[in-house]
Amino acid sequence: MRHAHRRVLVLGGGTAGNALAVLLRRGDVDVDLVESTSDWNADSGSGITLQGSALRVLREVGVLPGVIDQGYAFDSLGITSADGTVLHLATGLRTGGPDLPATIGMRRPDLQRLLSEAVRSSGARVRLGTRAVEVRQDGDVAEVGFSDGSSGAYDLVVIAEGVHSPTRALVGIGARPVPTGMAIWRAAVARPRGVERTDVAYSGPCFIAGYCPTGPDTMYAYLVERNRDRADLDPDSYADEMRRLAAGYGGAWPEIGAGLTDPHRINYTWFERYLVEGPWHHGRFVLAGDAAHCCPPTIAQGAAMSLEDVLVLAELLTGAADWDDALLNGYRERRMPRVRMVVDASVRIGEWLLNSDPDADIPGLMNRTMPALAAHP
Repeated sequence: MRHAHRRVLVLGGGTAGNALAVLLRRGDVDVDLVESTSDWNADSGSGITLQGSALRVLREVGVLPGVIDQGYAFDSLGITSADGTVLHLATGLRTGGPDLPATIGMRRPDLQRLLSEAVRSSGARVRLGTRAVEVRQDGDVAEVGFSDGSSGAYDLVVIAEGVHSPTRALVGIGARPVPTGMAIWRAAVARPRGVERTDVAYSGPCFIAGYCPTGPDTMYAYLVERNRDRADLDPDSYADEMRRLAAGYGGAWPEIGAGLTDPHRINYTWFERYLVEGPWHHGRFVLAGDAAHCCPPTIAQGAAMSLEDVLVLAELLTGAADWDDALLNGYRERRMPRVRMVVDASVRIGEWLLNSDPDADIPGLMNRTMPALAAHP
């Protein structure tokens, strides 16, 4: 079904917003994409873990060849002790199907570049350094006023601005993210020889210590600890802090720690959880991705859930004649069970670690959750 007469505004030019713009343009929907940053998040983030469930959507968007070419594919996950000894090796976790790798790690800026180039090529209109500051519903039309003084009228506005979306509250959806009690240090580093998959330790001075290859010579490393008051942390000390924590681990970590020298290349972020329990839309304004849900990256499914959201939403919008409450309610109903499963599992792992739960079974929880993600969203 063609929708050349329909006009959609996508607020947010991250992974979800970019993918949605491309998918809608393929259905001949008229798309404006508005992103608040002036550089389109060109250098944002260190690395990203893309499991098969995310790769399946990126194939539909058309960027999978670039992801395979620029990322690092692997098919196993190691769970190790703090000294680097492998305790458990999980293999065959191809949630995207047998023709896709289990996992590809890549640099976030590389993924963002592939997606933004796809948006430009799709014919969507892109405006950077702009945000929505005023919203109004007039019958079946969503009206938006922008920070540059302009305004527009749309058949649908998709809010894909992330977990701290300012527009979500403007349209009357007031839920807010809640800290989980954990925080993560992340850094892009050189890949030590012999690191060919993700290894994760759930012991040592941190709750979690892990890394993911992102290319022939690169990877990103992360350390998860109890969250601290950010006011007590001097950004100039980030490299020293992450290096101090890394010193408690063996295996590849001594080499990783030696590369942690530039505090400006290290990110410190609190974990948050968020799930909109009520409707995901208000009139002609609808949430997608992290604006509707987010969870700690303990099973690395955040990007996949956001990408699945926009795949489902685009499928419904381009396949229906009427964009009404029934369609938007159906979108939420189709997504909620899967999203809730991932949020609950991700949060439960964090709670087990925070509470030193003797009955924790992280491999078992992952083995129960991941096969369910093999089904089409």
